Amino acid sequence: IESGVGDNVIELEETARSAEEAAKSLGVELGAIVKSLVFLVDEQPVMALVAGDHACKPDALPRALNLEGEVKRCDADEVRAATGFAIGGVAPVALAQDLPALLDVSLKRFDTVYAAAGHPNCVFATSVSELKRLTGCIVSYAIAEPA
Repeated sequence: IESGVGDNVIELEETARSAEEAAKSLGVELGAIVKSLVFLVDEQPVMALVAGDHACKPDALPRALNLEGEVKRCDADEVRAATGFAIGGVAPVALAQDLPALLDVSLKRFDTVYAAAGHPNCVFATSVSELKRLTGCIVSYAIAEPA
């Protein structure tokens, strides 16, 4: 990944297509897994980086990003077009296009978080501050709630 996270990539024996699978493979709390979720606000793709033990609140995304429009979850083709990655391995970095991004503040509970690294068997370890620097995301209290 052309993002400066290459040295932190962990190849897993098992797939990490879901936050649950990733947490189990790594032996970490579910909340330490970063879910990279892609939505459309009107026609603008946006990314929400949400803790594995939280659910995204899609209706909160437009306001948090100062956008207007209907919100819908992207399908597999829309995700690949916006990010360059297939669902199950969407990295929050090295995206096909720059996306407005939000980060769930609850991830700050962890010193180390794990995000997909572009392949279902790969994740990378990082900190919330590093993830914020790499993605340019806005930290939000409003985009997620405990699942």
